[in-house]
Amino acid sequence: MYVPYTFLYSILLQHSLKDKAKPQVNPALTTHLQRSHKMGKKEEQLAELLGTLGDFTSKENWDKFFTIRGTDDAFEWYAEWSELRNPLLSHLPPQPQILVPGCGSSRLSEHLYDAGFNSITNIDFSKVAISDCLRRNVRHRPDMRWRVMDMTAMQFEDEAFDVVVDKGGLDALMEPELGPKLGTQYLSEVRRVLKSGGKFICLTLAESHVLALIFSKFRFGWKMGIHAIPQKPSSKPSLQAFMVIAEKQVSSVLQEITSSFNDSSLALKGSQACGLLEAVEKENQIRRDYSTGSDVLYSLEELQLGARGDLTKLCPGHCFQLTLGGDSRFSYRAVVLDAQESSGPFAYHCGVFIVPKTRAHEWLFSSEEGQWMVVESSKAARLVMVLLDASHVSASMDDIQKDLSPLVKQLAPGKDDSGAQIPFMMASDGIKQRNIVHQVTSTITGPLIVEDVIYENVDGDISRILPSRDLTFRRLVFQRSEGLVQSEALLSEEGSNNKVVELDPVVLKLAKEYFSFVEDDRLQVHIADGIQFVRNVANSAAADEISAVQEKEGARCNTEPPSSNGSCLESHVEGKVPSKVDIFIIDVDSADSSSGMTCPAADFVQETFLQTVKDALSEKGLFIINLVSRSQAIKDSVISRMKVVFSHLFCLQLEEDVNEVIFGLCSASCIKEDSFPEAALQLEKLLKLEHPEISQSIINTTKKLRQLK
Repeated sequence: MYVPYTFLYSILLQHSLKDKAKPQVNPALTTHLQRSHKMGKKEEQLAELLGTLGDFTSKENWDKFFTIRGTDDAFEWYAEWSELRNPLLSHLPPQPQILVPGCGSSRLSEHLYDAGFNSITNIDFSKVAISDCLRRNVRHRPDMRWRVMDMTAMQFEDEAFDVVVDKGGLDALMEPELGPKLGTQYLSEVRRVLKSGGKFICLTLAESHVLALIFSKFRFGWKMGIHAIPQKPSSKPSLQAFMVIAEKQVSSVLQEITSSFNDSSLALKGSQACGLLEAVEKENQIRRDYSTGSDVLYSLEELQLGARGDLTKLCPGHCFQLTLGGDSRFSYRAVVLDAQESSGPFAYHCGVFIVPKTRAHEWLFSSEEGQWMVVESSKAARLVMVLLDASHVSASMDDIQKDLSPLVKQLAPGKDDSGAQIPFMMASDGIKQRNIVHQVTSTITGPLIVEDVIYENVDGDISRILPSRDLTFRRLVFQRSEGLVQSEALLSEEGSNNKVVELDPVVLKLAKEYFSFVEDDRLQVHIADGIQFVRNVANSAAADEISAVQEKEGARCNTEPPSSNGSCLESHVEGKVPSKVDIFIIDVDSADSSSGMTCPAADFVQETFLQTVKDALSEKGLFIINLVSRSQAIKDSVISRMKVVFSHLFCLQLEEDVNEVIFGLCSASCIKEDSFPEAALQLEKLLKLEHPEISQSIINTTKKLRQLK
């Protein structure tokens, strides 16, 4: 039960009984009051009416109420003019256009008129109340306007008034069942009809649920204050009335609510005062969080209220996150991005890009830099990127699109009357058919999936070799990085020589059982930490070098006289060769998909590790790393670190892939780029390839190798 309705009933009862009975809070006691006190016929009728006036939003109830009260019997919710005069007039600008919604039979407008404010429009949905007030004022206040009108659907132009003065109207609307809906409609109308710089002055009992609605609707683009209305000294406890003032601002910058009172200054103690102070502090904390938070998740309603300025206007280069849904079938997390003007011309004024759950974690869709890349390729002036999650798994794309359509239309910029459609785009994985072969969980890597897939489109070289059937590829996927394929092999009826090497024993087991991987004398698998393994190789190589130097110098010390300082002279070491590695290949995924680098893990490109790799390589050793990132800044950073360690760098960038293969050479002498074609021909002869298409592919790939200066 909403406490304010008890309050309002008490006030109605108090006025109707004319102080003949103590105000009650329970309508069921009306009959008892009628029996206990001598009342006139009119008071009995009012008391009887109040016993059935359970809905303060009913037009019929109010018509009946005002008919019984009569023309000259003004009814005030709370706060008399003597209490309101000074605080109210101090907030009115000179010569304002004033609207008084839900005026009833109150004399508030008359007092304002007599105080010099003649441009006043009064509305109420009770024809009886408006007719009575019009007859009462038509001669003495001829410029006052009176209209029968629903305050939740006003028939005024936008920005028609400088001030809206509400005395108990919002409180009356906020009944338990329909209150929030009616209150929202009413405050939306108030926002609409107020001019820029205009004020909404709400006289209220300031109950928490009423304040929560006011605060949320006037949060963005409004300056708000709340003040206590002075009370006459009285021995009887009464409810404190407050004046909430919301001033319409041009800027959408959040401002905290100011108040002219504190806990000790409030005349009223108890639940009303505590509820008010808690509501104000809670709202101010929300506003502080919005002002300081970089990842604020807005609601569609907050955006329409001005949280990010005018939603109908494009703001190039700006983006924000929001939740969509509520009354729709599903709820969605989305990002709105307004493209830079330089990205034009645009094919669409607004577009929707749906990201499936399996790809939502990818850097391209989870990072701002990646999202801007999607915006540029979409050719939409405003892109609404919708990130699906587990709650959408059972829904078809048609269902999701139908559910999203009315929501995204509210995010489209401008008032497009041309009927232009908003296109729906989607990040597809390009798979026509998928069959899960095996699932297992590793304590090191987490859940793993072995699956057979048939792609919608296959690389031209492979399709020319095997054109007669759909090609099935076996893939190994880590669920922690579902968008990244760890290993992939074309299934062959003749058997396969594909090799998969991993440090996780579960992955090795999968490689043997599902990818035909075979260990032999020339291929060994080490189950160990990759970084530590490289360090061990480097340490072993360093130890071998020291041992070789010591052996050589020891031999020289036995055959040559000592030097003048008593030590053996350093000389060129010959003989024993340190056990160094000729080629290191790093192709390991990153468990942190939000880092912007899918491969390798960040530790594998730290300068200290790169130096360890170089120490473990032979004099003409080669370091190869598979770098996967859509962020040019991240790639530049990795390459910059590699340049510090390695003498020369080369890269291979395939147009259709995000992967960039980086080659680091230890040798001081650089390989010339024009020698690559000849090297490719030698490699072709060594491989003895049966299909000329593959041979040509190798030669074509060498043309894409380039040196990083």
